[in-house]
Amino acid sequence: MKLTWLAVGMLCLLLPQTIGAIGLAPHPQGKLVATEAMSAKRAAHTATALPDGRVLVAGGFTERGSARGAEIYDSQAGRFTSLPPMQTTRHSHTATLLRDGRVLLAGGYGEGADSLATAELFDPATNTFVATGSLVGGRADHVAILLEDGKVLIAGGLGPGWSFLSSAELYDPETGRFAVTGGMTAARESHASVRLQDGRVLVVGGHNGVRRNLTLLASCEIYDPSSGEFGPGGDMKVRRHKHDAVLLSDGRVLITGGSDERDGEGVYNSSELFDPESQTFEVGPLMQRGRYKHAGTSVVLEDGRVLVAGGAPQAEVYDPAENAFALVPGEPRMAGQFSASAPLGNRGVLITGGYGNGGGPRESAWLYQH
Repeated sequence: MKLTWLAVGMLCLLLPQTIGAIGLAPHPQGKLVATEAMSAKRAAHTATALPDGRVLVAGGFTERGSARGAEIYDSQAGRFTSLPPMQTTRHSHTATLLRDGRVLLAGGYGEGADSLATAELFDPATNTFVATGSLVGGRADHVAILLEDGKVLIAGGLGPGWSFLSSAELYDPETGRFAVTGGMTAARESHASVRLQDGRVLVVGGHNGVRRNLTLLASCEIYDPSSGEFGPGGDMKVRRHKHDAVLLSDGRVLITGGSDERDGEGVYNSSELFDPESQTFEVGPLMQRGRYKHAGTSVVLEDGRVLVAGGAPQAEVYDPAENAFALVPGEPRMAGQFSASAPLGNRGVLITGGYGNGGGPRESAWLYQH
């Protein structure tokens, strides 16, 4: 009996090492599989998960201009279906799911270089787009966050004439109108934003200015809906733009990647964690791949882990319990930059389009299955 218990004890000690030696992981990282291609090559487009389980994919640009129109992905059928035309051709816009199931598409760029002030609503009941009120001012590359009261906060971005914006506005779905709210303390583009568990909104990083006048930001700001004002939220450990941020189930915020002033030559594989209670940042683990131009592509999975889907040809998963990233197995075949992703519940995550990895905008789409 003593020998038996000793053998069991030795087995318990050796089992973790054996698992590591044969390449198994305690938390499988899932897999990426190709699904049917979209009807158009898209990058800087949006993908929005609808309440009925479908995904709205809208806008984007190609080598010759903006991708016209939108399409719907049906996860059960595994295919895309084209939709009636949008009110405005746009890319680098935002798409926000409203509480009533409609989707607000706001701003961006049209066929020209000027930012748009137009906005429209997609109704999943009729699969049609209708115009709504215009933004207070044209903007692109901004952020848009649904607030607890159902309004949408829109902040920063680029305005007409390549003006960097610190202004913010609110969209009210009940009136269909935009109204000015308190502005940020710094103009920001290529920033990231999330709604915190207490209803406030974190806006982090970004840049203003171009080329020699480029200013990269480490600062973050917090918008309080009760006062309609932004306040300071501390500084990141690293100045970064073209990064992503996602809210973890424990209330912290995971910030991943981005780049420095060198853009594609200064891509980060670093991460940070923001604690809203102390309003402080701490250094997070290194990612397996450097990645940038991936804002909005990270998705919290049903088990609390995070799929970091964009910014590189290969996706990876962050495990908060282990505070570590692990690559999703498979060949690095995705486009990477300016792709768009959306959760599909227990069916996984849809990842669409983008450019990079040796090519321009693509029509390819992928499913992450876990």
